[in-house]
Amino acid sequence: MSTSLLPVGHLSPGHDLNGYLQAIRSIPLLTAEEESELAFRLHDEGDLEAARRLVLSHLRFVVHIARSYSGYGLPQADLIQEGNVGLMKAVKRFDPNQGVRLVSFAVHWIKAEIHEFVLRNWRIVKIATTKAQRKLFFNPRSAKKRLAWLSGDEVDAIAKDLDVKPEVVRDMEGRLSAHDAGFDAAPGEDEESSWQAPVHYLEDASADPAVRLEESDWEDDATHRLQLALAALDERSRDILQRRWLADEKATLHELADVYGVSAERIRQLEKNAMKKIRQQIGDALAA
Repeated sequence: MSTSLLPVGHLSPGHDLNGYLQAIRSIPLLTAEEESELAFRLHDEGDLEAARRLVLSHLRFVVHIARSYSGYGLPQADLIQEGNVGLMKAVKRFDPNQGVRLVSFAVHWIKAEIHEFVLRNWRIVKIATTKAQRKLFFNPRSAKKRLAWLSGDEVDAIAKDLDVKPEVVRDMEGRLSAHDAGFDAAPGEDEESSWQAPVHYLEDASADPAVRLEESDWEDDATHRLQLALAALDERSRDILQRRWLADEKATLHELADVYGVSAERIRQLEKNAMKKIRQQIGDALAA
């Protein structure tokens, strides 16, 4: 079932939301008998026209559910579109032999798609990663009786109802109450206001002078030991390693075999022996 079933005429939620809402209100609802007939046609015969009518007759129900998610600051048209995807999945999987109305079956699929959309897009950084957090994401707001933070009794009640620990409820409430902040100052801000941007006060461990000096000394020492180890090799072995590993355009075994008039396998053996000598030389220098 494709998303081509969604538009009513040439309308879709993202194109003209008001026109879309007006159009779907004009679509008549199905009676139980009509819905059952269409569902059996789809289930038994794969009738796509029946699927189309089932979807269109339930679009207003998707809008009703999507409106309950308006508090997350996401575009209403996007929420409706995601809910429509869930509706189509429900219609595709609906079995009329179970004796329930499509609306009762579809509500799970519609909410599941909207939930996923909200979790993916509400925050730049994901705030609900564990199973317990995902359950909590959509619950503390509806459980609150006031604008203030949850009371101890409210926390305990939510934790018991969702079978999670009270500290998990507190943690999620803090995440939901937090605000996103850009790492850098916003464009156009002057020096007096831009200092609040995290880029100006978050610690950068890599900027520690002692750490940088230590890293620089280690690199210089490692380079010096490598140069000494290379100097201890015979001229041919040293040239092979330099051209195989240190040159900008590395030579192949066959290219070096042509240079020295030996087989590529012999070059590979010389390279292997030279690398072994260098490792031994560096190891002896570290142990000294």
